[in-house]
Amino acid sequence: MPRLNHTLGLIALFPLISGCVAAAVGAAGVTAVTATQERTFGEAVDDTSLSSSIKARLLAEGGMLGVSVDTNAGLVLLTGRVDTPEKKLRAESISWAQRLTRDVANNIAIGESAGFFANASDSVISGRVRARLLGSSSVQARNINVETYGGVVYLMGVARSAEELEAAAYEASLAQGVVQVVSYVRLRDNRGEIVPYTPNAPRAFDSNELLGGPAG
Repeated sequence: MPRLNHTLGLIALFPLISGCVAAAVGAAGVTAVTATQERTFGEAVDDTSLSSSIKARLLAEGGMLGVSVDTNAGLVLLTGRVDTPEKKLRAESISWAQRLTRDVANNIAIGESAGFFANASDSVISGRVRARLLGSSSVQARNINVETYGGVVYLMGVARSAEELEAAAYEASLAQGVVQVVSYVRLRDNRGEIVPYTPNAPRAFDSNELLGGPAG
């Protein structure tokens, strides 16, 4: 059964229960502005430049052909596979060394390549997830990048609201073949800055609040 994962504090969702996902209780920890939340043209250009730079460095390094690079608003997602832990760390180091990098999510696996059929299966899963996002009335599919590796779906982007962010993860979890959903989707705060999404935790229980407060 697919499950949703929280990573780097970008989204917190509970595992699926009877095919449904329960979102963390509370409003978003940041205030999303009502203006457009997609990447600006400048951000998209920067991401293209950043991705190309990292890929070129990895190619020049050697032994990194199995690494996939996806970028969104300065967040670098590394997936794929290398044959040693040292190469995994090296790929991350190369990513951090780029001027436009704001954060790195290193999900590179260690070991031999999964092969053509596994890669083809991941591509099919990504297509199913994108189809669900396109068909959702709660999600602007253009806001969300989808990457799948080993049945794990990684979501990146900038959502218009906490509700859209959670809806995207939920829709992805329902696609056939998905093993797990890891969301790196973020929001803009009221200053227009792109920030991680952190649902507010429920307040601690206070017995003094019962029945109008402490007894006299």
